[in-house]
Amino acid sequence: MNKGDWIIYYSPKVNIKEGTPYQKFTALGKVVDRHIFQFNMANDFQPFRRHIHFIHCTEIPIRPLIPYLSFIKDEKRWGYSFRFGHFEISEKDFKLIAQKMVDVKGD
Repeated sequence: MNKGDWIIYYSPKVNIKEGTPYQKFTALGKVVDRHIFQFNMANDFQPFRRHIHFIHCTEIPIRPLIPYLSFIKDEKRWGYSFRFGHFEISEKDFKLIAQKMVDVKGD
């Protein structure tokens, strides 16, 4: 990720320790600088982070978008793409998700 890149966060579960499915896009932001730092989430978990300027948005479920997202190659195994952490998506997919998050009108 570089300064100026956008990121959409997807949350598969309610929280990291609980298995309750959530399956929503939960945050939208832009990388603001080149600084990478380590963040202490727990004694044994200290991931690296970037400074992100988050945009006010609404969490949205992924399921209604699955047929329209090009990075999902198999609708029956749609979660596979997310198993590898960060990955790049097309501008078209980004705009579809971001528009729904920023301009939610209740479908």
